[in-house]
Amino acid sequence: MDADDTLAALERAGFPVADLPAEQRAVLAALTSAETEALLEIKARLDDAEPEVRAHEAGLVGGLFF
Repeated sequence: MDADDTLAALERAGFPVADLPAEQRAVLAALTSAETEALLEIKARLDDAEPEVRAHEAGLVGGLFF
């Protein structure tokens, strides 16, 4: 997966890639295919758990970066 494919895959998954500073986009663009797939899998799991997570979020300060 090349850098453009990596960023496009992350964007499709809901990561706000376009809103990130250039330095952070460069880090994401340099991810290996395995790293990208792992990040996408983690995001998918978090998204799948979202309704349950939201129910427990009332007392949460801060949050995850996803």
